[in-house]
Amino acid sequence: MKENTRNKDEGTSNQITEGVIWKQLLLFFFPILFGTFFQQLYNTADAVIVGRFVGKEALAAVGGPTGTIINLFIGFFIGLSSGAGVIISQFFGAGQKKQLSQAVHTAMAFSAVCGFFIMIIGIVLAPFALEAMDTPADILPYGVLYMRIYFLGVIPNLVYNMGAGILRAIGDSRRPLYFLIASCFTNIILDIIFVVFWKMGVTGAAVATILSQLLSAVLVLLVLMRTRQPYRLMLSSLTFHKDMLVRIVRIGFPAGLQSVMYTSSNIIIQSSVNALGTDTVAAWTAYGKIDTLFWMMISAFGISITTFVGQNYGARKLDRVYKGIRVCLFMCFLSSIALSFLLYTFGSLVFLLFTTDAAVIAKGTQILRYLVPTFFTYVCVEIYSGSLRGTGDCWIPMILTSLGVCVLRIVWICTAVPIHPAIETVVFCYPLTWTVTSILFLIYFHWFSRLKKTRPKRKQQTP
Repeated sequence: MKENTRNKDEGTSNQITEGVIWKQLLLFFFPILFGTFFQQLYNTADAVIVGRFVGKEALAAVGGPTGTIINLFIGFFIGLSSGAGVIISQFFGAGQKKQLSQAVHTAMAFSAVCGFFIMIIGIVLAPFALEAMDTPADILPYGVLYMRIYFLGVIPNLVYNMGAGILRAIGDSRRPLYFLIASCFTNIILDIIFVVFWKMGVTGAAVATILSQLLSAVLVLLVLMRTRQPYRLMLSSLTFHKDMLVRIVRIGFPAGLQSVMYTSSNIIIQSSVNALGTDTVAAWTAYGKIDTLFWMMISAFGISITTFVGQNYGARKLDRVYKGIRVCLFMCFLSSIALSFLLYTFGSLVFLLFTTDAAVIAKGTQILRYLVPTFFTYVCVEIYSGSLRGTGDCWIPMILTSLGVCVLRIVWICTAVPIHPAIETVVFCYPLTWTVTSILFLIYFHWFSRLKKTRPKRKQQTP
């Protein structure tokens, strides 16, 4: 299988730093989008099959409170690992082979160690975390069981995410997609066997998930170990290079902390939803699977622009950096508006995949039609933060996001929801905080950011 990009030293050009900008962004975007789609199908398949064959309590457990807590840990690691993706893309763009190899081996060792600690913490803290979120009593046993089994398989999950991040950083977004397709269909088949035929309930859904994640981890490791490129992984060389580890953490920690703050605010939101009853929790869980379409898309654009900026910034092609950001913003706005229209028009029908309970469907449709028209307000946050992350500028974007999204969201939940405890009051915090944070990013990016300071002055054209 051919790779998307190779260093110039190897005789072919790096299309990310030399090809047509909009084509390269789309060629990178679509495999990531489809890959994210299949990745999300892990939990969606669990939710559909469990919701239809076990019950709404199990549906609420596998995607509601448990999903929020799982995202707290996994999101923190993925944020940290983004630091590895940034420096790997910069080394690859600059053709620095030795540093590239050191970064790859440090990153993979880091993922294994992090996975071990997250596994222990997740297994031990599962019941306490769910109880702290005021999870309804009829959901709690299912949630604890699902989380503990899920965290048993967290190491392969993190290894895959780091390995896929390495491949994407060097411009190969196709093979991570192929691996996710394989593991996703494995998950669906195992879900049907374990839940539908063997009647294993939530246990079967969790076991199917971790086995399919193990498959994707093995596939990505085989690719990294068999390549002849400078990013080849050799198990005997796995170690922590101190300078690389420091750079990975320095760049990735703000993104990891930002993810934790995002998820912490969502935990508070989930607690407010939990207080509204099982029907609302189940509706919120099902809606979370539907609006995943937007987050898949926006995340794919964010990863694409981070890699594009990282490689071109490493190659010192600043004009391509600025043009790429403008093109990506336009495509992202257009896609967000189109998706919002489709979900608003047809999204209510999708709830039938998860449940036939009329009250759950009605509540879910109410949430969907309230939120999807506001998706476009988040675009600037994702694209500008991804662009800045590609240059290594991570701390200020993290602070802006923390203040504009997380802190403001918590303030709203703690002040407005007690006055008017309704689902509309709870979910209003999303468009409110997206809009405020987009304004903050617009101001920082265009007046104070590293990209603004390094942008060369335009030459006057002679008439």
